[in-house]
Amino acid sequence: MKPNTFDQITVKIRKFVAEREWDQFQKPKDLALSLTLEAAEVLEHFQWKNEDEIAEHLKKSKDDLADELVDTLWYLLALSDKIGVNLETAFERKLKINQDKYPISKAKGNNKKYTDY
Repeated sequence: MKPNTFDQITVKIRKFVAEREWDQFQKPKDLALSLTLEAAEVLEHFQWKNEDEIAEHLKKSKDDLADELVDTLWYLLALSDKIGVNLETAFERKLKINQDKYPISKAKGNNKKYTDY
């Protein structure tokens, strides 16, 4: 199966929403709230588990976690579309910022925040 780009997925989201006449409910605030709620559901898969328990859980529940990740991606793409943010362009801009803040010479093998080195 050919992978989808963000733009292709966004078109599918728009179509899904339009067919159900849900755009009236898809305000930026509501999409942001939904994004946060879905991200929290991702965290539930890891809550109170040590590394061994997580590995076992993922063997049994990887599809459930994948569903939550997709829900999170869905709302992220819907929100960025609604407010007019091109995530691919924004990603490249932010990557450059992070490369400047975390140069390899200082950040390699180091988990400190850029303000701490």
